Amino acid sequence: MPRTASKPKKKRSKPYTVTSSDTVSVPSASSETKKSSKEKDGKYKLFNKYANASSGVIDPEGIEKLCSKLKVSHTDIKILMLAWKMKSERQGYFTKAEWRRALKALKVDTIKKLKKALPELEQEVRKPLNFSDFYAYSFRYCFTDEKQNCVDIETICQLLDMVLGSTFRDQVDHFVNYLKIQNVYKVITMDQWMGFYRFCNEIIFPDMTNYSLELAWPSILDNFFEWMREKQA
Repeated sequence: MPRTASKPKKKRSKPYTVTSSDTVSVPSASSETKKSSKEKDGKYKLFNKYANASSGVIDPEGIEKLCSKLKVSHTDIKILMLAWKMKSERQGYFTKAEWRRALKALKVDTIKKLKKALPELEQEVRKPLNFSDFYAYSFRYCFTDEKQNCVDIETICQLLDMVLGSTFRDQVDHFVNYLKIQNVYKVITMDQWMGFYRFCNEIIFPDMTNYSLELAWPSILDNFFEWMREKQA
């Protein structure tokens, strides 16, 4: 019988091996944890420099020291903006959690970086939607107890100058003068506070031709309007 042709043997393909050039470097969980821990430690280390050792919070004295390092006054609006960024609940006090919240958002962990971030924070706050929230926060930040819902006239005059003075100088000056001479109101409520901000944004000043007593303005603004009219007469 004729010999059948033998089939050519198939070459076995070598199993694919991953070389070092093929691998993608993926940070290990431990390295990420170490990085996060280092950043957290940096923020906490900075916090501890200004915190009261017994209370564990940055108190008014600590804020004074912080302001000194930042080379800003404790009455500078940037410090109030920093408190807003922290969502600080108590005037003149920063907790560790509040501190970390702000520094994490600002991506800073040293005084040098924080000082550099303050102008950027001000730009962020000055955006209309943010500023409205900041303006309301600045009023609540004046509260000294949980049941408080209004702020005394003297504090309001100082706060208006700080928060709105650079944007609505003329309106603030006239309203502050009115608040100082009138004797009807001893305190200002949140509704009145927000009403004045709306007034600054909507009413043509100083002629106030688009102001109407028939609209739902807080009565203190109606009185301010009439006081201005008497002065202009």
